[in-house]
Amino acid sequence: MLTPTTQYNKLSITMTSKPMQTSKDNQTPSAQASDTHASVADTNASASGKRFTVDSLVNAQVTFMQQWLRSQAGSLSIEAWQWLGAQPMNKYLSTDDLQHLVNDWLLSQPMSEVMRTDIRDILQTVIYHPVNDNVPLSELVDDTQIETLANYVGSHDEQRNVLIHTLVGNETFADLLTQTLYHAINDFMETTLDKAGGVGKLMKLGRSSFEKATNRNLDEKLQTYLHRNIKDLTRRAEANAQEHLSNEEVARLLVTGWARIKELPVSHLQTYLRDEPGNSSIDHIEASIQQSYNRLRLSPYLHSLVAASIDTWYANHQDDTIATVAASLYVDESAMAQLSTAILPLIHDALDSPWFTAHIREMLQAFYEQPTIREGLALSSH
Repeated sequence: MLTPTTQYNKLSITMTSKPMQTSKDNQTPSAQASDTHASVADTNASASGKRFTVDSLVNAQVTFMQQWLRSQAGSLSIEAWQWLGAQPMNKYLSTDDLQHLVNDWLLSQPMSEVMRTDIRDILQTVIYHPVNDNVPLSELVDDTQIETLANYVGSHDEQRNVLIHTLVGNETFADLLTQTLYHAINDFMETTLDKAGGVGKLMKLGRSSFEKATNRNLDEKLQTYLHRNIKDLTRRAEANAQEHLSNEEVARLLVTGWARIKELPVSHLQTYLRDEPGNSSIDHIEASIQQSYNRLRLSPYLHSLVAASIDTWYANHQDDTIATVAASLYVDESAMAQLSTAILPLIHDALDSPWFTAHIREMLQAFYEQPTIREGLALSSH
């Protein structure tokens, strides 16, 4: 049976010996590892010749753990990623988990005012950036994209007829044209009658007599006549356009229209926006998007689509490992190595922070405060 003195000597030897290196330990720089172990050896050497107390042993172990973790942080993070990537996704994540994540966290909360402000500021910066003055629209949309769209519209009779009807046969357009012609004719007549002297007065008297005799307002009769005939003319024009405008012609019109504007700078789009205090187009656009989002995020319609989308995605990937899923986002071991290098300063600061030191010390103190440990090591608490 080992005596407490023998147990202490074995513990002291363990504390002053270098830890056994694993294959991953060999990947760390030798100089850094030597410094770490030398520092711990110095700490233990200073305590040689005297008996360890619980507090001094805890302090030595806290220092050792912090220095060891600092030296191994890079390789440990890669090992952690390798282990995590090898795990099957369905072991830790279910479709219900994803549903709760999206519904209870993303959709249940409105977008914060801070984020909305950031969106508006970023849009303001992007839309009104000086670089837009030197970049043509053709850099945003390729000619082949316009040609593909034009050929699609032109090769589908239904879409082509809808386009022609929108441009030519639209009833709203006919009403607008009717009102425009009526005002033009009425203005012409009034101006002409005023200049006609006695003849003009006679014509106005005739107009008044006509309205009394027919019990109808001449303006109404003129508008009805124009509306009936213009609607008939637009229907004829639409029929002629659908008959004579071939698919190739429709496609050519779209391509020609794009050719006229594609060399304009992107900043030309600013002419359709307002950037005035209290009347900002960006504010209106963002507010409209928010209004639609807040209405949709709580609607059963969107929740049904989200649930179906999540089920489809999960069915496609439930047997994949986490690394396979991450690889679809171009997150692989190389990317994790770069990320690990970038966040090493943060990890080192966290390891040296008071809160981490306090937690490690509290854990070790709780360990040594166990009666069996105290009795076996025969250490004093002071």
